[in-house]
Amino acid sequence: MKVSGFSYVRNGLTYDYPFVEAIRSVLPICDEFIMVVGDSTDGTRAAVEGIGSDKITIIDTVWDMNLRKGGKVFAQQTNIGLDHLTGDWAFHIQADEVMSEKDLPLITAAMVSHDRDSRVEGLLFPFLHFWGSYDYIRTSRRPHKQEIRVVRNNPLIRSYRDSQGFRKYSSRAAYEAGEKGEKLTVVKVDAPVYHYSFVKKRETQSKKNHSFQSMYHADIPLAPERVTAFDYNAVDRLAPFRGTHPAVMAERIKAFDQPFNYDPRQAKWKTKDKLIQPIEDFLGIRFGEYRNYKLLK
Repeated sequence: MKVSGFSYVRNGLTYDYPFVEAIRSVLPICDEFIMVVGDSTDGTRAAVEGIGSDKITIIDTVWDMNLRKGGKVFAQQTNIGLDHLTGDWAFHIQADEVMSEKDLPLITAAMVSHDRDSRVEGLLFPFLHFWGSYDYIRTSRRPHKQEIRVVRNNPLIRSYRDSQGFRKYSSRAAYEAGEKGEKLTVVKVDAPVYHYSFVKKRETQSKKNHSFQSMYHADIPLAPERVTAFDYNAVDRLAPFRGTHPAVMAERIKAFDQPFNYDPRQAKWKTKDKLIQPIEDFLGIRFGEYRNYKLLK
């Protein structure tokens, strides 16, 4: 059994993505790692090279800004990674996601145990969404609870919509023509993805958010006219993080010196969420949860 890791990034240093830590976190269980590096201007490619692993293959790309609507450029970059890997399983780690070293044996065991079970097309992972600092996680109904991050190396499995997940298509031509595809049948692995998208300097967070939105809406300029400090208190609900972070994050966490103390009195709730959240908490379910997968019982 061969495992391929893959990811994509563009100007990862500018927007302070932990892409180096992301790669390093899964590299021990990968036989190869395909890193799709977009046309960056900040030394991102050199940072990938600096990891110094012969497992890593860099694929250089130029992002097609005609694919900005709906985040299609993200799916395109994901599919480039899929097309270059050679393993039996493909581990997609995004540039702001990191795995814990303690969970790698569990992930490997899941791939081994399901390798010959053709029903299993992917592995589903829970998410920890950090916010404002490395001490808080977002716990409201708004962020996604879990996503597929490992899939079989099947040429008919492609990135769905904006690279949030994957689906299987009847043909490559059908995918390009806009076929909806089939949800993948998956099993859940109790190994959380540490998602650090909202832990940055406040000005960097604002720049990153603007850049991200410009990849969904062609009418948004690629660079902001004015950089403001992001307000981390403009959030619905956070909880203290009581666990430990992946070891590869130690230096980044030590260097982070931006204080943030969550104040629930400043919470910003959407009206619908504020009404539904207590009911969901009581029942232990989430109404209308987006599930781009079929969970194998």
